[in-house]
Amino acid sequence: MIEWLSMGLLLVGAGFFFAGTLGLLRFPDVYSRLHALAKADNLGLGCVLAGLALTADSLAAALKLLLIWPLALAASAAVSFAIARRAQALGIAPWRREERQE
Repeated sequence: MIEWLSMGLLLVGAGFFFAGTLGLLRFPDVYSRLHALAKADNLGLGCVLAGLALTADSLAAALKLLLIWPLALAASAAVSFAIARRAQALGIAPWRREERQE
């Protein structure tokens, strides 16, 4: 039963990673791309680590795996902030939908 739950979490995590990658490729500007990566990849990482922690050999190994997630969340937030701030300093404006002229 634990193996099936672990496999399900790993597949859900892979799905979130895939969604984040699609967002990176499809969204029009740096700010939207950062949002897609920060949200989807962080949730995907949480699911993958939870799935791996379920099959860990010991409690210590499972806790070490689960400790990776908050560290990655903090790093992702800091790096996303730095990238967005640099884009703003360079004058890169957020994408806006063009108004239709009829």
